[in-house]
Amino acid sequence: MNFELEVCIDSVESAIAAQRGGAIRVELCSDLVEGGITPSAGLIASVRRNIEISLFVMIRPRGGDFFYTDLEFEVMREEITHARSMGADGFVLGLLDPYGRVDIARTRELVNLAATLPVTFHRAIDMTPHPDAALEDVIAAGASRILTSGGATAVSDGLSNVARMIKAAGNRIAIMPGGGINPENIAAIAQATGATEFHSSARSLLPSPLKFRKPGMSVSALHDREYQRYGVREENVRALLEALAATPVY
Repeated sequence: MNFELEVCIDSVESAIAAQRGGAIRVELCSDLVEGGITPSAGLIASVRRNIEISLFVMIRPRGGDFFYTDLEFEVMREEITHARSMGADGFVLGLLDPYGRVDIARTRELVNLAATLPVTFHRAIDMTPHPDAALEDVIAAGASRILTSGGATAVSDGLSNVARMIKAAGNRIAIMPGGGINPENIAAIAQATGATEFHSSARSLLPSPLKFRKPGMSVSALHDREYQRYGVREENVRALLEALAATPVY
C-alpha cells in the first residue's frame, strides 16, 4: 500500500527538512501556537523557491474560532489570490457558521476561487456538533480533502470516528488523520482507520543560539518563549515514513 505524508511547517528550514525526509506535501502556516494562520507573502515565496514538493498554504486570517466576519472573509479571498500567484499548489481552510456547522456557501466560494487547485478542509471540522453531517457538507462545498482528528484533541482518541468518516466518504473525498501523530503511533493509526495519507508537524524543540538571556524579562505570554524554537527535523519525517513502510497490510 502506498502511504503519503504531509508535514505542517512554519519556516523555510522546516520545508527543506520535510522534503529531504520524504514528505509528499507541506502545509505552510505561521503562528503554530495559535494552530496556524496564513503565512506572509515573503515566507510563501521563499518556501516555494526552496522546495519542489507540493505546497499547500493555510488560509486563516487569525487565531480563535472559525466563524469569520465579512471583512475577514474578504481577506481570505485576497490571500488565496496572492498565494496562488506565488506558486501555491493548494489551500487549507475551514469556515463554520455561528452554530458550529460547516459554512457551505462560503467554503464553496473559496473552493471556486482556488479553481483547479485542491482545497483541504482543516480541523475546524473537529469543532462541529455533528461530524457525519459536517462530512457531507464539506463534500457539498467541493473540497478535495478533510484533515481531522476524529473530533478529539489527539487523533489517537478519535480513531473510530476517523475510520467511520473514511468508510462514509468512499471515493468522494480524501480523509487525512492528523493531531498528535508521531513515529510511535502512526502505524497503529493506519491500521485502525484504513487511512493512506497522514498529517504531522514532526516538530522538535530546537535550542536557541542566543548566548545572552535576560533574567525575568519576557515579551511573550508564554514563559521563556523568547528562547524556544521549534522546527521539523529531517530524521523525524523519515522515521514517520519508515514506521508506515513497516505497517502490516491486511
